[in-house]
Amino acid sequence: MSRLAQTADLTDIQREILSTVRDFVDKEILPVATGLEHRDEYPAQIVEGLKELGLFGLMIPEEYGGLGESLLTYALCVEEIARGWMSVSGIINTHFIVAYMLKQHGTQEQKDTFLPRMAAGEVRGAFSMSEPGLGSDVSAITSKGVKDGDEYVLDGQKMWLTNGGTSTLVAVLCRSDEGHPEGTARHRSMTTFLVEKEPGFGEVRPGLTIPGKIDKMGYKGVDTTELIMDGLRIPANRVLGGATGRGFYQMMDGVEVGRVNVAARGCGVAQRAFELGVAYAQQRQTFGKAIAEHQAIQFKLAEMATKVEAAHAMMVNAARKKDSGERNDLEAGMAKYLASEYCKEVVEDAFRIHGGYGFSKEYEIERLYREAPMLLIGEGTAEIQKMIIGRRLLEEYRFQG
Repeated sequence: MSRLAQTADLTDIQREILSTVRDFVDKEILPVATGLEHRDEYPAQIVEGLKELGLFGLMIPEEYGGLGESLLTYALCVEEIARGWMSVSGIINTHFIVAYMLKQHGTQEQKDTFLPRMAAGEVRGAFSMSEPGLGSDVSAITSKGVKDGDEYVLDGQKMWLTNGGTSTLVAVLCRSDEGHPEGTARHRSMTTFLVEKEPGFGEVRPGLTIPGKIDKMGYKGVDTTELIMDGLRIPANRVLGGATGRGFYQMMDGVEVGRVNVAARGCGVAQRAFELGVAYAQQRQTFGKAIAEHQAIQFKLAEMATKVEAAHAMMVNAARKKDSGERNDLEAGMAKYLASEYCKEVVEDAFRIHGGYGFSKEYEIERLYREAPMLLIGEGTAEIQKMIIGRRLLEEYRFQG
């Protein structure tokens, strides 16, 4: 266990879970991650191992077959997994957000139907807000759900769907004007639909097509796709929570915990970059001594370690705030913003320490260098985080003059 990124006041159970996950990462993920990533191959064997460890049900309540753990435990597990390979943590994150939304907002029938199978990893979750033309402007979505008897008919195109091919349950945000008079605020006329489907690509159920994997710079292995709905019929009992018009708030609640997850991923990738940098600096010789003995490199290592420690502390604080039942959008936004920016900087410094070898696909840092940028845009860009942080600060420090 390293000196950096330690978490105080964990229970024996939390320490045991984290130790098990770290051992799994060291033995089952790190040795194969770079090879799988270069082939853009889905890590099926790793996912099976995570199912056996019970990680797909980590935060699902025990009454539904899960482990009933806290957001903090989950975030610390994600940090460990991202240290091994960030794509694996993405496979778990989308599943976790859908399970969390069901736990918090689902009807009893929806919880009973999905949560036990999600805890076992039999049903795998994905969620879909973004569309090709809107970026972070969620209120501008154009996908529609129109009531037709006891069903809704969904039409529209979604973008950047993580686990789009491998998932079997997708929470899809659509506009549903039914029951909402003209002039209703746009975010009050949105509904989350629970869409069941077969895994794979092409037409995975009548009216629903997953065209194929988007070819990405990094974040490979995990499938990122579009989702096209054309006359997709969904029964009314698959409206999340049983009532229309609540979708925006349900999704934002899910994204809030997702931001803690992205912060944890940033912490994990930064930790791995530091490990690679500090190890290489002690092995590589220049001018008759290890480069770690040169002050310029020591300064880099000092800055990297400080950033790893600071990002971890903010991530832990955001998770603990949510676990205590308090509002944590400010802390989650700060943690996501800082951890993703620091991750990019730590990875780049480790890349510089490697010199020319950092540019070679033989070295792991090359993979991290392509993966880190995803964290700058996933779950809301840095600019979006700063908007959230700024607005919340003005609420907290409202001028009374």
